[in-house]
Parts: sequence; structure tokens; C-alpha cells
Amino acid sequence: MIALSGQAMSDLARHNTPDAARAARLSVAPMMDWTDRHCRYFHRLLSQRALLYTEMVTSPALVRGGALHLLDFSPEEQPVALQLGGSDPSELAEAARLGAEAGYTEINLNVGCPSDRVQNGAFGAILMRDPKLVADCCAAMIAASDVEVTVKCRIGVD
Repeated sequence: MIALSGQAMSDLARHNTPDAARAARLSVAPMMDWTDRHCRYFHRLLSQRALLYTEMVTSPALVRGGALHLLDFSPEEQPVALQLGGSDPSELAEAARLGAEAGYTEINLNVGCPSDRVQNGAFGAILMRDPKLVADCCAAMIAASDVEVTVKCRIGVD
């Protein structure tokens, strides 16, 4: 997390900085079973400037499963970032494109979830063991969308 002074925030705003960067002073992390659209709406009532994250949405659910309802959010939640889970660069690229079309401010790749279920699916924290794959995933996501792409990671796989 980067803490910026009021002057630094003003300077950033004047240079057409994306909403996500202006909001980065306070972020509400993605939390499974918590940061659904109702929770994010409540958080937005508490702070107009916080960057809010969705729960992790898997790229297979969006791309292969057609679960586009998982992208639903209220415009009042903005700025809001979509967190994606997956390890297939082309699938993540398509999911990032869908997220950008849905209006998300940022697309975030989950390289930090430590749960066994997620790691058995070959994404989350286990991806830290394959930095080239993470780079390929990020490059594909960046190429597929004009929305800022970020990565969430941990200090260790386990």
C-alpha cells in the first residue's frame, strides 16, 4: 500500500490518473464470502475514495461457464476492481476483456489465495512458483483490455 500526501494526491489527479490510483490510499481487500456487491455498496457508503475489490471470480466461470452475472455491480460502487483467478493466459485475457466491458476500474490477478481448493485448481498462491506463467497471464490480460491490470500476491506460497 502506498500512502500519499494530499499534495501528491492532487498532483496525481491533475495528470489524469486512473480512478484506482486516486483511490489507492484506502483499499478494501477481496475477501471470499464477504466482499459481494452488497458489502461493497455498504463500504462505498463509508468511504467515497476507497478502492473496492470483488471476491475472486474464476476465469473459467466467466469464459467457459458463462456466469456473467458474477460481473454485476452497482455504478455507485466505483472505483471497483475485479479480481480474477486462473492460470490460462488466453482465458484470463477473455475474462479481463469481459471485466473491462462491464466497467471495472481495474483487473486484478489473484496470485495470493492460499486455500487448498484454489491451489489444486492451479491458481492463487501456487502461481508464485511459476513467475513466467504469471508474466504470460499478465501480458495477455494487458493486451486484451485498456483497464489497469494488477497482481495480488503474498510473501510466500504456504
